[in-house]
Amino acid sequence: MDWELESGFNVVTGETGAGKSIILGALKLVLGERADKSLIRAGADQCSVETLFELDDSVRIDQVLEEQGIEPCEEGRLLVRRIFAATGTNRQFINGSLSTLAVLKEVGDRLVDLHGPHDHQSLLSREEQLRLVDAFAENVGLLTEYQRVFQGQADLHRELRQLESENAENNIALWRHQVAELQGAGLKAGELAAIQARYAVAANARRILELTSAIIHGLSHSEDSVVMRLAEVARLLRELERLDGGTAAFVESHRVATVELEELEQELLHYQDKLELDPGALKEMEERLNLIQALQRKYQRDEEGMLELARELEDKLSRIERRDDSIAQIRSKIEMFSQQVRQLCAQLTRKRRSAASELKGRIGQHLSELGFRQANFKIQFDALQAPGNSGTDAVEFLFAANPGEPLRPLRAIASSGEISRIMLAFKTALAQQDLVGLLVFDEIDANVGGEIANAVGLKMRALGATHQVLAITHMPQVAAAAPTHFLVTKEVAGGRTRTALEEVQNDRRVEEIARMLGGKTRLAMAHARELLKLANIK
Repeated sequence: MDWELESGFNVVTGETGAGKSIILGALKLVLGERADKSLIRAGADQCSVETLFELDDSVRIDQVLEEQGIEPCEEGRLLVRRIFAATGTNRQFINGSLSTLAVLKEVGDRLVDLHGPHDHQSLLSREEQLRLVDAFAENVGLLTEYQRVFQGQADLHRELRQLESENAENNIALWRHQVAELQGAGLKAGELAAIQARYAVAANARRILELTSAIIHGLSHSEDSVVMRLAEVARLLRELERLDGGTAAFVESHRVATVELEELEQELLHYQDKLELDPGALKEMEERLNLIQALQRKYQRDEEGMLELARELEDKLSRIERRDDSIAQIRSKIEMFSQQVRQLCAQLTRKRRSAASELKGRIGQHLSELGFRQANFKIQFDALQAPGNSGTDAVEFLFAANPGEPLRPLRAIASSGEISRIMLAFKTALAQQDLVGLLVFDEIDANVGGEIANAVGLKMRALGATHQVLAITHMPQVAAAAPTHFLVTKEVAGGRTRTALEEVQNDRRVEEIARMLGGKTRLAMAHARELLKLANIK
């Protein structure tokens, strides 16, 4: 199925069991919710959901994508795809890049707010409640400045702790000893390998000398040497050449071989001259090898690494020598930042409390129109013991549906019907501040009717002016308020059940609203036309 929602308020209706839950199931999949094999049609290997979001402002989404190495949105277009196989294998793609389920959910939370039983509802978290109060108070710029100063103060505290930890006398003594030991060793990069090669030769110098002397003796110094034999061979070759001029090349080959053997003798003599037979030199090499290898075992580094360690320790010691001045300067900066933090916290608190008073009144009005005529709503402020990333305020939205009931946090409210209507009141009051573009309401109008149902429909329509809204409803008053109406139907063909989705308009829409009113009777049809007329929909 391909489905394109219109901007503004969209409503979906249909008989119970027609398949409206399939739409929500698909949406939840693409938002990163956990998948269940029962979602896959019998006989199929997998299911696939692909969504295209067109965002007016993709900055918040692009920040998440760039942190994960995913291509940002192009012209505000975000393509999300999820494939779930019967084997339980998940694959999810964002803008064509393979992604994790955690990233998909993080992106989904910024795209869609889905309200229904047991679904994620961002307004229930205290962090989100504080963010909305800040948005209503237009604190974005002030909060950004505060977070800059707060982070600067944290960086200074971290630098101070590092300097103070380096101030321990046992560390200083150790580092000075290590620097003296490493510098005193006079290390050079690659020195160990070079000494090992020299030592291997020097340790066998006597035997090498015996071998080379024997070779030289055999080449030219003995009575039966190679050179003497070559002279006899040369005489025979010259005689052969006199008898057959075509053998001149043999004489030349002999000459070349003789020259090469003479060169070999000279090279052997030169090699002997370089041999180190001094026991003292051999001992020095042994001591040098032992020193370097002992340092390597101690510091777990090669020569280059130990030279780098010596430089690092020197830098630390140099900083410590200046630590008193540095610590004094950092503490002075921390005090300056602390004053700024206190001032900005106070400004944030004043603006938040002032805005909360107006916000409380707005939400209370919407709650009254949605059937909570005697409900009590309060925005409670708690002071943190120490400033945090958002200041010194913690916010909690408290609610009591009826007089005499104690105020309780929203997350403690058991009734999903109550929570859903409360969410609608919040969304309407905070419509201009809410950054989530698509709001989905899953039968939040359950157990309401009459004027309350009218109010629910009108508020959803009002939200459609600033958001894309999708509502699944059984209430004709809500359905009539939507500019765009989709109908879910079910049919059986060839022994298989299929669900279809179509937009209904004009008489077809009147018939569907009449069905929701109780049947396609003449009175129900007239009532349906009246509801659409009241909503100014033809």
